[in-house]
Amino acid sequence: MNQLVPLPVLLPLLAAGVKIVLGPSRPMLQRAISVTVLAIVLGIAVALLVAADRSGPLTVQLGGRPAPIGITMVADRLSALMLVVSAAVTLAVMVYAIGQDMAERGPITPLSVFHPTYLLLAAGVADAFLAGDLFNLFVGFEIMLMASYVLITLGGTAARIRAGTIYIVVALLSSMLFLTAIAVLYAATGTVNLAQLAVRIAPLPDGVALLAELMLLTAFGIKAAVFPLSMWLPDSYPTAPAPVTAVFAGLLTKIGVYGVIRAETLLFPGDTLRTTLLVAGLLSMLVGVLGAMVQVDLKRLLSFTLVGHIGYMIFGVGLGSVIALAATVFYALHHITIQTTLFLVSGLIERRGGSTSMRSLGGMARTAPFVGILFFVAAMNLGGIPPMSGFLGKLGLLQAGLRDGGVLPLILVAAAVVTSLLTLYALVKVWNQVFWRAPSTAVRPESDETEEEPEMPTTVRLPAAMVGATVALAVLSLAYTVGGGPLFALTDRAAAELAEPGDYVRAVAPEGAP
Repeated sequence: MNQLVPLPVLLPLLAAGVKIVLGPSRPMLQRAISVTVLAIVLGIAVALLVAADRSGPLTVQLGGRPAPIGITMVADRLSALMLVVSAAVTLAVMVYAIGQDMAERGPITPLSVFHPTYLLLAAGVADAFLAGDLFNLFVGFEIMLMASYVLITLGGTAARIRAGTIYIVVALLSSMLFLTAIAVLYAATGTVNLAQLAVRIAPLPDGVALLAELMLLTAFGIKAAVFPLSMWLPDSYPTAPAPVTAVFAGLLTKIGVYGVIRAETLLFPGDTLRTTLLVAGLLSMLVGVLGAMVQVDLKRLLSFTLVGHIGYMIFGVGLGSVIALAATVFYALHHITIQTTLFLVSGLIERRGGSTSMRSLGGMARTAPFVGILFFVAAMNLGGIPPMSGFLGKLGLLQAGLRDGGVLPLILVAAAVVTSLLTLYALVKVWNQVFWRAPSTAVRPESDETEEEPEMPTTVRLPAAMVGATVALAVLSLAYTVGGGPLFALTDRAAAELAEPGDYVRAVAPEGAP
């Protein structure tokens, strides 16, 4: 079973190379390779999760050398859980993209770029989750960065190039901070192996450890879009094609959250920056949801809700208790799925209505009722309506905050409730304007103001693959509710493993190394 650990990284990398060699001349084969490889990765991820839950962390050494010189990869409960959900999401988004035909015949999309680049992104995501040392985690981030820049600028339009430039500048800043933190820790401890660092950081002078922790949290905070490090996101994500925006918003920000969880539970346990994390979580909640309330474009509105709900996860990490970590992991799994679903629905709305501007849309409850159902289910889940998984995750975080009993945690409990209500308000506004309002009351964007009355494109057919992929993720989000008990039990075990990382350290540390 240990030999399966690197396959979620190696298989997409190998397939990407094959697809580059094939080029754009065999689109059906390109599609078949993409779907098959991502489906295999999902199956392997499920197998790793089952094995890690039964037997503890699984490790493998790559490169023909033992750790810490060789490349250590590890699958524990947390990384395996994240890997399963990320594999499911990347597979669904690939099917959606094939349905949209963005890779082969999109009018502004290079023919041969999307499929291999997307697989490269999937490999980087898996590498980040399975990395057993800081430098390999950095490599995973850089693989994602290279792929992300290509995907976010697909088509080379002015808006996408501008958004891509913002994205790459911010990402390079994050990478520079991350690499500097790795250099500081290596100079101070002589290793980048996570298990060894967990032992060797504790005796370091407080100033050195604090500096490294701050740099790592800043780098991960940029990736996760934690306020005030989040202001780049609403201007970057909405310009990309719908499948790209969906996988970025749903998945890539959670890799930053994953980095924060690892740093705060394994490398820097304790309360040193607890207040900082709680304040960042509070500001992320409030700034994100207030920003969402004033948006008139659906994608930008969803981008701001993304920032707000990242605050819930940072809140849980800041609390640091087992119950808080369990709720954080559960909420991260829920949010990956539901945020991706909402952005895929926005792509359906854009294809059917011709825009994501809420001012120019209307009447889609009549012209596209099934899209309305998909949006309603996902919106209510994100808003935390009982008994959906969004409610279950938030309830766990609220219980953890109340159990803590401190002043700041109680303030965050109140802020979490307010954020949930305002999120619901923002999404109800979307429903009223996009689905419920009569088409005759919609207005054209500024460029079309010469028209007396907007023409609502009601005859555009939605490809079955696009709708099917969106339905699959919506069903998966509802499955979190139906299986909430067993899933919370699993996240409880993952949180206990994070709080007491002895098994992880023994599995990952080089033999005989302190």
